[in-house]
Amino acid sequence: MKEATIERVDTIALRIPYDHWAPKPSFGGIARETMDCLLVRVTASNGLVGWGESFWGGWQATRAAIEHWVAPLSLGQNVTDIGMTARFERALHNFGRSGPYLYALAGLDIALWDLRGKLAGVPVHRLLGGRKRDRVAVYASLLAYGGNIEHVQRNVARALERGYREIKLHEKTTEAVAATRATTGPGIPVMVDTNCAWSPEAAYDAVMAMKPYDPLWVEEPIWPAEDVDSLGRLRKATGVPLAAGENATGALEFVRLAAAGIDYLQPSAVKNGLTAQWEICRRAEESGATCVPHAPYFGPGFLATLHILAAKEKTVALERFFCDLGHVPYGTSVPIENGSVRIPDMPGLGPEPDEGLWRFRI
Repeated sequence: MKEATIERVDTIALRIPYDHWAPKPSFGGIARETMDCLLVRVTASNGLVGWGESFWGGWQATRAAIEHWVAPLSLGQNVTDIGMTARFERALHNFGRSGPYLYALAGLDIALWDLRGKLAGVPVHRLLGGRKRDRVAVYASLLAYGGNIEHVQRNVARALERGYREIKLHEKTTEAVAATRATTGPGIPVMVDTNCAWSPEAAYDAVMAMKPYDPLWVEEPIWPAEDVDSLGRLRKATGVPLAAGENATGALEFVRLAAAGIDYLQPSAVKNGLTAQWEICRRAEESGATCVPHAPYFGPGFLATLHILAAKEKTVALERFFCDLGHVPYGTSVPIENGSVRIPDMPGLGPEPDEGLWRFRI
């Protein structure tokens, strides 16, 4: 692989309007009116550009972390140095072991993998050992409808009509799960993301009430998310498969989740970076768990996760927020068609961000 150094690190924030055919859900008490995205652009000394993506939540703080700390640390570093982001993580650990600084490093890490593939002239999945599949299924990850059964039923049906054959809810009620199963019929995987809905004491009854509707998994049923011991006890007590990891920090938390018997582990590229996501997936599946990356995003994090799914051992579906966007990034270059998507086979992560995005730049 040729060598190059980092010459510049920039961020591009986007706000893309969307329609999920219901009142907008709230996050942190504020309505989510747009799908926000923070792109990270790394320019190398030879003129090549790599594209990454950091987690959208609180992107303003992440942008500041990149501009004031991560970018200055990065300048002059060798693009091919795979240990770079782990070294920076340790250097910045006093700022916190989760949140904006980790998300900033995740965006940098994704962009560096894009550059490494371009330098070598190969897709990222080749750098991970080669793809084991050239297409993966995509599941429709419905945004929250606040328990409104009419919205749930109508949009589950809409997802099925558009070719999706796996459905995830962001709901907390048994009624919503029952309505979804009535709409899908048997044989369609249904996942239920409760976003840390219950205390350990309340979670048993809530999960058992959903069990008759055959969820593939119930995701993050317990608050706080890091109470792994309670998650493990809930898994044994209910016999219902559980998923967790969207809010985990670092590879060691995923080791704990696997040891507790959690079935599906969900590292996020835009929170952990591609390097850590790949290591987490590899170790998780060696332990017997299944790695199902958390990745409902639309930017380079979407592409990064596709390369992980192509190269890892177990075949799983890709998560995708189910909504109509004002512009679909990679909608023509890496389209989702009839509930599946082809793995990019171009150097790096694949296509450059399409120019239609720039009209949503902040």
